[in-house]
Amino acid sequence: MSSDATAEPMPVIPPGFTPHPWRPISAARIDADGFIEVSWEDGRSFRAYGLWLAENSDGYGLDPVVRESTIDPIDLPVAGGPMTCEVDGDGALTITWGDRTGRIHPGWLRHVADGGHLPDAPLPRPVVWSTDAVTEPPTVDGTNVMTNENVLHEWLSTLMAFGLCRLINTPADPDFLGELMGRIGPIRDSNFGHVWDVRADPVPNSTANTGLGLGQHTDLPTREVPPGFQFLHCIRNEVSGGWSRMTDGLALVAELERNHAEAYEALTTLDWVFMNRAIDADHRWIGPMIDFGGPHQPLTIRAFYPVRTAPHMDEADIPRAYEAMRVFSTVARDPSLQLSYPFKPGDLVGFDNRRVLHGRDPFDSGGTRHLRGCYMDHDDVKSRLRVLARTHHREEAHT
Repeated sequence: MSSDATAEPMPVIPPGFTPHPWRPISAARIDADGFIEVSWEDGRSFRAYGLWLAENSDGYGLDPVVRESTIDPIDLPVAGGPMTCEVDGDGALTITWGDRTGRIHPGWLRHVADGGHLPDAPLPRPVVWSTDAVTEPPTVDGTNVMTNENVLHEWLSTLMAFGLCRLINTPADPDFLGELMGRIGPIRDSNFGHVWDVRADPVPNSTANTGLGLGQHTDLPTREVPPGFQFLHCIRNEVSGGWSRMTDGLALVAELERNHAEAYEALTTLDWVFMNRAIDADHRWIGPMIDFGGPHQPLTIRAFYPVRTAPHMDEADIPRAYEAMRVFSTVARDPSLQLSYPFKPGDLVGFDNRRVLHGRDPFDSGGTRHLRGCYMDHDDVKSRLRVLARTHHREEAHT
């Protein structure tokens, strides 16, 4: 059978619901250490542990409806116990543990061998940008975003790649933002509310709700995990000024590391206390302004001076910490890195709040400027994009 075949003469249920082309296995053998080495006709080989295959086999460990493993570790076959394997006539891997037999979908196994199961595998790679190449926000026509999944997929894919994407031609309706988010995932609530307004208020609860200019920053660095994405929808804009400004934090960090080594070291190692100063909320966190977290966590830039409360470092480090922040803000506002654009009614801008810094020019009070905003976690946006990608994979498989 050719490795390019797509039919499944005897269907095998794979783990999960991502579609996989049928990739017949050409050979399999059991090694002495309990691993099974499989290979395909194109020369690709992969070693898979027998107990892991038991958890993921159709007919043994895998539930056929929810497609999750049902084997409690205490009930796994004994490591080193009886195990046999063969490649059946359809190219699937068949394995027997004692009196139990299961089949492994060869396309799914190849998917894992190629790293397709990893969190970022189905997602666009980050595109690091500056104003040399990006002179306005990457933009998608949002006229049909509520009814056309291809438009939604294009918007979220661009958002994931650039950390920034604007929808245009959406309804300038105060309820639209919440309705659109309902097509993606759960909104992340905050002390500002579920969906909140950005406009100049007589008694503001944040500097965002004034006409003041705002330096380049990220929202809610006071949280252990700040929101992943922020969305701002323009309802009305009759003021002079108030242009939005965006800086790609990946480009900013690279520039600091390359040309401002002392500032970069201070920004990535010296801790600050962040605390929101609100009547009804008191969130606090300690961390550096450029926070790389653990090995599998995304970059988190903690940069909002109204809530950066106090240095949490040796006294000797405080002067250089302040100098490093000055460098940080100067580079973030460099015209080569900072994108500036106006809001028009119906514009809806999404951006990665942990990667992209945003700011605002001051605006006068001669008219109304009304934005609606909300947050959403990385997990939920990425989940929706992966599910949308399944449809595209199915379409590609039938073309």
